[in-house]
Amino acid sequence: QVQVVESGGGLVQAGGSLRLSCTASGLTFDDYAMGWFRQAPGKEREGVACIKWSGGSTYYADSVKGRFTISRDNAKNTLYLQMNDLKPEDTAMYYCAADRVYYSGGYPRGYDMDYWGKGTLVTIST
Repeated sequence: QVQVVESGGGLVQAGGSLRLSCTASGLTFDDYAMGWFRQAPGKEREGVACIKWSGGSTYYADSVKGRFTISRDNAKNTLYLQMNDLKPEDTAMYYCAADRVYYSGGYPRGYDMDYWGKGTLVTIST
């Protein structure tokens, strides 16, 4: 049974940093591209960043480019999202997801990844 579990969310002030982690089990981790998505209250889910199986290719949404860094450790079956210079508009539930297909330009809107975590809440205060 595949499990995807996020951690690291919390409440931070604007300008601060957080690092999210995501551990996947029950699958061959390096067979899967991984992505971070977020959904703010009343808004559609959006793709934040994604990374290819080997980590050799990454994609970032324009809204986070230069502030967020996605990375993976295949030996630990773990995905990371380092988030710096956080802004109130980054407040959302953040989801980790795995898929056998990688989109170098980011996953299409509404794309249903193979496996999803339950999310970790990130709240940025002013």
